[in-house]
Amino acid sequence: MDMNDILNQWDAYQANKIKKQKESGKNTVSHKKANAPTAEEKARAEERDFEAKIQAQNSRKINPMEAWLRLYGTIDKDKLAEETEEKSKLSDRNYLISMKPEASIDLHGLHQDQAEKKLSYFITDCKRRGIRKILIIHGKGIHTTGSDPVLGELVRKFIEADKRCGMSGHPKTKQEGGNGATWVILK
Repeated sequence: MDMNDILNQWDAYQANKIKKQKESGKNTVSHKKANAPTAEEKARAEERDFEAKIQAQNSRKINPMEAWLRLYGTIDKDKLAEETEEKSKLSDRNYLISMKPEASIDLHGLHQDQAEKKLSYFITDCKRRGIRKILIIHGKGIHTTGSDPVLGELVRKFIEADKRCGMSGHPKTKQEGGNGATWVILK
């Protein structure tokens, strides 16, 4: 027997072996690396690592000052003083009167019912946004027939009836609106 015959027998043997594997449905080839851990071994190793981390954290000593700060926190005295000053300003009547309006609405050209709805929505929105002083521009009533301006009277009655509205008045200068506008401090 020469080397060629031996190689032919080997090829036949391998082909026969593969044919039997296909018929039986088993695959004898393992794709696992040699000495690789199984899924159970991996889970046990991760559990041991986790326990070791917890023990390391528990055994670590902490600075007493750091422990106190974690428990009670810190207080920013400057920020606290600024907030107190801002609250006192907003409660000071003269400051609120002298401050510029933070929002304004123009009711020119609207009918009474439209103006009242728009004014109600505007005040609701301003309260939601935390605005303290608003300006309502209603006009002087130059085009109104009769003696009193229609929208000016409507705004005055609305302010008196609405509990969200506090002190009110007219701007001092013509540039700010004069008698054709009303500022209101919201509660």
